[in-house]
Amino acid sequence: MTSQLFAVCFDARSPLDQAAFWSGLLGWEADGATLSPSDDTGFRLRFRPSDAPKTVPNRMHFDLTSTSLEDQRETVARALELGGRHIDVGQRPEEGHVVLADPEGNEFCVIAPGNKFLAGCGFVGALSCDGSQAVGYFWSAALGWPLVWDQNQETAIRSPHGGPKLTWGGPPVNPKTGTGRVHYDLLPEGPPAAELDRLLTLGATRLDSSDTGRVALADPDGNEFCLLLGAARPPLGGTAAA
Repeated sequence: MTSQLFAVCFDARSPLDQAAFWSGLLGWEADGATLSPSDDTGFRLRFRPSDAPKTVPNRMHFDLTSTSLEDQRETVARALELGGRHIDVGQRPEEGHVVLADPEGNEFCVIAPGNKFLAGCGFVGALSCDGSQAVGYFWSAALGWPLVWDQNQETAIRSPHGGPKLTWGGPPVNPKTGTGRVHYDLLPEGPPAAELDRLLTLGATRLDSSDTGRVALADPDGNEFCLLLGAARPPLGGTAAA
């Protein structure tokens, strides 16, 4: 028994505007503030209302792939036209990727063509995370996704069905400050109570939450995620409400 990665959720001051930006960039269908993939990505994007300001870089960001330099330039231009902007996170020109932020400051990268690590991945090549080797092992077991990279304390996993890689860069891991603005929503593939026990055994911790439709948890690095329960559990293949 494992959990399905149902959605990657972003806190947003304007969920519908954020959904419009990412729908235009990725070409995914929007249903309110939820986007459903048009490829093999396998999870949705959800934008949930929040008044909290973004004050620190996210611990995870998307890496978008390119088939050519022209394709990379077109992706960057499309992002800027939709309301994105260039940002400086200390990247070097020789690295070849372009670092951008969406209208609410969520970072993402447009990777240069020929990246061997993302070869075979789609447009959404990876969800790259700041995290430890231990947390990579945790998510491999939680989702049932095999490790496709495990070297020098850097880890990556990928669904057996394809789609993006989830990657963790290893040490040094920046200290976590406050509640993350990005989290995973998981769907248990079996009885929710049994899956909750399994996740806790793997190293998750339970967090206080007033939401009865989901269980709030944190992974071994302290990153929040939710296990959907009851009415919060949309049908497999259905669209969750924002």
